[in-house]
Parts: sequence; C-alpha cells; structure tokens
Amino acid sequence: MSVSTIYSQKALSQTRLHNVVPGRVLTRSFSSSLCRSKQRVVILGSGWGGYNVLRGIDKKRWDVTVLSPNTYFNFTPLLASTAVGTLEFRCAVEPIRRYTPQVTYYQAWCDEIDFTRKRLICMPATRPVNAEPTADADASNLHLGGTPFTLKFDKLVIAVGAYSQTFNVPGVKEHAHFLKDVKDARRIRSRILECFEQANQPFRSDIERRNLLNFCIVGGGPTGVEFAAELHDLLHTDIAKHYPALAKFSKITLYDVAPNILGSFDLSLRKYTENTLAREGISILTSHHVERVEAGKMIVTEQGEVPFGLLVWSTGLASNPLVEVIKDVQKDTKTSSLITNDHLNVIMSGGKPNPDVWAIGDAAKIENAPLPATAQVANQKAKYLSKKLNKYAKDHPSPDPFEFHSQGSLAYIGNWKAIYDRPGPPGSEDGFMQKETGRLAWLLWRSAYFTMTLSLRNRILVPTYW
Repeated sequence: MSVSTIYSQKALSQTRLHNVVPGRVLTRSFSSSLCRSKQRVVILGSGWGGYNVLRGIDKKRWDVTVLSPNTYFNFTPLLASTAVGTLEFRCAVEPIRRYTPQVTYYQAWCDEIDFTRKRLICMPATRPVNAEPTADADASNLHLGGTPFTLKFDKLVIAVGAYSQTFNVPGVKEHAHFLKDVKDARRIRSRILECFEQANQPFRSDIERRNLLNFCIVGGGPTGVEFAAELHDLLHTDIAKHYPALAKFSKITLYDVAPNILGSFDLSLRKYTENTLAREGISILTSHHVERVEAGKMIVTEQGEVPFGLLVWSTGLASNPLVEVIKDVQKDTKTSSLITNDHLNVIMSGGKPNPDVWAIGDAAKIENAPLPATAQVANQKAKYLSKKLNKYAKDHPSPDPFEFHSQGSLAYIGNWKAIYDRPGPPGSEDGFMQKETGRLAWLLWRSAYFTMTLSLRNRILVPTYW
C-alpha cells in the first residue's frame, strides 16, 4: 500500500469519527462539483455584430477571444457628425479593451478559416517592430508584412463586416474619402479645414477658390445624405462666421447613379428630402455616372470634368476579403455574403449548417430571408446570438429562430430636420408614427441614437456636444 493511500484512509476515518453524533445513524452524501473547462469562442470583428456579441456573452462561462484590426467599435450613425465637428471623435468609439482581461483580444486579421481542424490563420494588424514610428500606419500597408499565427476555436462568430464599394471606378481609392471609420471622419474634417485655408491664400483666383470649395458626395444613401446635411450646417454656421469672404464660394453636390436618393425610404419621404436639400442649396444630381477620379477632379459621363476640393464616396458595401476566400460554405451569388439558416449557423457547401459557426452582420445573409445591411439588423442578430450562446453554456435548449423586428429608418437632412420611415404590417395604411418629417423626426433621430449609445461616458458626452 502506498504512503498516499495510507494518509488518505487515515484522514477519511478521522472525518467519520469527528462527525458521529450519539444516538443518530450517520449518513453522508458526497457531491462532485468538478469545474468543466470553458470552451473558446472566437469573435471575428468589432463592428455592430461582433462588439454586441462581446457585450452580451457570459464571460464567466465562455473563454472569449476577439480578433479585429480595430481596437474599438465604431458607432457609425454618428460618424457624419464627428466629420464636421458637431461631435468629438471619442463620442463615436467604444474601446474593446474595456472588457480585458475577462476576454482576450488580438489586433489582427483573420486570413483563413479551417472548419475541419477548427483553427484560424491570422495576421497581425499592428505596426512591425522595426517600422519607423512616424510613418503612416495605414491598415492597408500593415497587412503587407508580419508574422502569421494560428488560433484554435470551439465556437466561431464571423462578424467581419464589409468594405466600401467602389465598383472598380479608377482613382476612387487614391483620391476619394470614405466614411466607415472614425479615422475616415478625422481625415475628412482635416481636409475640409485645409480646403478653406488653401482657398484663403491671397494669390488664389475666384475660379480656384470655387474649385477648392466644391464638396462632392457620391452616393445618395443615408450616409451620403446625412454627411451632406451635416456639412451644410457647418458651412452656414462656423464657416460663415470665421470665413465670411469664402462662404459664398462653397458648394455641395450630391451624386447618385439611381434616379432617386434614399432608395430604401418611402417615395413621399424621398421627395420631401430632395425638396428640402434643394432649398438649402445642395445640388442633387441623380442618374449620373462617375467614370474615373483623378487628383482634384472626377470625370462624370453627363458633365465631363468636375473639379473638387473634397470627394466623399459612399456607394454601398463590398464583400470582406475574408468572406471571399472562405471555402466549403454557401455564399450569395450577388453579394458573396455567407448564407446562414434562421439560427444564424453558417451553411456548409453540402447543405448542412455548421453547429459551431455563426455569421452575422454585413458578412452574412439568412437563407430565403433577405434583410437590409444595416446596423439595426446586425445589432439584433448579435443580441440573439449572445443569448443563444449563454443558453448553450448552461446546457439549456435554444430552439427559437432569429426574427427581425424593424424599428424603422432615420436620416438627418439638415437644419434640425430629419425623416423617419417605419413600415407597417402588410396591406395596412400609414399609421401612427410610421412616416414623420421635420422637427419631430429630428427629435426621434437624436433620441434614438442617444438611447443606442453604449457607454455611460458617451451618454453624457453626446447630448453635451449636441
């Protein structure tokens, strides 16, 4: 008999003698509370889908790892306001690191997914150690070098989002600004002020000033319209006050290839917006096609050469490079989005859903249930998925499929006015608060974004700046 066995039996006998009570038959029950090792959930992306899964998932029951090239979440509806200085940049971001060390975070891209071995091939999105610290840390340049690493997972949430669509128009990436990240908003704000300082030089001619202060926006969706409205407010307040001699040269032009702007809104709201923007001096040129973009000018089929000082490009979404290279899964033939079932599980090429992999946000599409690629859809999918994962961790069933509940669409159109469109039940007439315009819709717009603000800090900052 070993020494450890002798000591164990001795300790057990002493325990039994210590617990004997005279006149009572002693019965003892032993329960086992062995700790089950936590399974690893890897979340790809920190946008509306990934970040809200991170917020809602039970971090005590799951080993959570987040992989994203951004160290923060972008509150995209407020980016137009930050680009013109209505709000400060910190109002539109939430740091991922607030959840560490409860979760593990890597600033990196995922380049490949091996569903069979349950592993990810990742590439750091940080600046190389030997890089010049004053060099531009553009994300596109960071992906050119680095040491790849492997990350294993038990469950995987694909929420990598989408990129800005350029339709392969030459020169867009080199000479236009996008508005999908707070870094983009920072560049736009700097460029607006730079245009006015360049136009203010005493040797500039009036033609040069008009060219520099021609602000062009390509894309008549909510992002393009809201930026045009925010820029209009800036030009008629602070710019008119501090650059009174230059304000008359400034011009805003909104281009769209479609016959109308805000195609997802009701026709009456589209007409109201077009009339309102026209009265405010914003030119709306629909059914116009941009052929190419060069330094300081773009070539439009219907106009010819159009000089500009700032060009903001907002023409929809293009698939994420990761989504394009993923194999053995079903994808949408038009958008290349990952096809999921109504429980958000990715459907493999054989037709069966993968029980350990989910896809949400702009990178995914539910089979036979098309939904708009909006923050509202991604947010609701993320909340549904985090609840499902928490139930799995407790071994509780989660049989209910995902259902989207539309809260309506909002767009700011300038001068304290907005539009609100909430579709009613099929076949119903316009009901209460389904289509609103003007100041009431503006109050709805601000109250909605205020309540959607995620942190206490920003719930204080946003109304303070407003």
